Amino acid sequence: MSMRSIVVHGVEIPESLLALEAQNHPSLSAAEARAAAGHALATKALLLHRAAELGLEPELECDEDGREETPEAAQVRAVLEAEIDVTAPTDAECLRVYEAQRERFRSPSLYEASHILIEPRSASAQDDTSAQLAAVRLCEDLAQEPGRFAELARMHSDCPSKSVGGSLGQLGPGDLVAEVERALLRLEPGRIAAAPLRSRFGWHVLKLERRSPERDLPFDIVADRIRLHLESRSWSAAAARYVLALAEKAKGQGGPIALNDAGALAGGAGCLGDFVGDGAAAERLLPWLDIVDADLGGRVRAAAAARNADPQAFVRAAVAEFVGHADDEQWTQLISAARDGADPALGALSAILKLTLRPVRPAVTVFPRQAKG
Repeated sequence: MSMRSIVVHGVEIPESLLALEAQNHPSLSAAEARAAAGHALATKALLLHRAAELGLEPELECDEDGREETPEAAQVRAVLEAEIDVTAPTDAECLRVYEAQRERFRSPSLYEASHILIEPRSASAQDDTSAQLAAVRLCEDLAQEPGRFAELARMHSDCPSKSVGGSLGQLGPGDLVAEVERALLRLEPGRIAAAPLRSRFGWHVLKLERRSPERDLPFDIVADRIRLHLESRSWSAAAARYVLALAEKAKGQGGPIALNDAGALAGGAGCLGDFVGDGAAAERLLPWLDIVDADLGGRVRAAAAARNADPQAFVRAAVAEFVGHADDEQWTQLISAARDGADPALGALSAILKLTLRPVRPAVTVFPRQAKG
């Protein structure tokens, strides 16, 4: 384990691993990238730890492209399949979504078009002008004899669609380059553009064959899509709640879960919730503090006396309060303290007591200065 680490969602993560993972989370700031990386790594560790607790050893599966999942991915998949169960939405629930969001369930406006493409022979301005003039002559001929479009496409087009008379088939939004699509949709069905249009492919003679407007899709057609969407949303919410529960459990136990520098589960700092609460360590604390930090030892005795408590009982109460309410930053500080000292247990206890006995700054009331008359 790296000597520098932080705690996220109750999971100890080496700084080196966090920096590497942050590269996979593009963000507006380094802090956002680190936060996203920490969340991703902690989530993975929590799920792998739970898979180990359940003794899951799933067989590796392949995706549609034949790529086999990693053993870690298989364990994550297995634990989620084993522990998350969502109820399939009913037809009535799907129908309510359909009725409330009818605008989402419409077929796009479709159109059929044909073109004749004249490609310049080279990138020179002269060849481009020659291609433009050839396309202009075709537009002029078609203005006189529009019924010859398919014939002229077969004769002159440089597009493979020439074999079907220039037909591009049925098209939807975004199927063609933007400038060609806009020009076609400005035409009336059955009309040929009066002038050719230039795109990066060359000069186009365009014809809009027909157009069908948007229309509402029947519920029966979209019911399965709605059901899949609702089930996916429910599953995602359930998975998020499940991971949060695992994180709360890990934090309550004192961050026993850890990743090593390679991203695999490691032994970590032990179960610190038990580690720092050990009775023997509490009994050894005050003599140790008398040597290494007499001021803190005196403050512990004074705080215990003020509460009419035995010093060891005061220490155990402070530990219980810390384990129950500490945030990730405080756990990070505790792990660092445990590693920095020759005696990790006493170092951790000392860190908790410093937080517990940190003096509270007195409240200061500021009165506005009265204006002079």
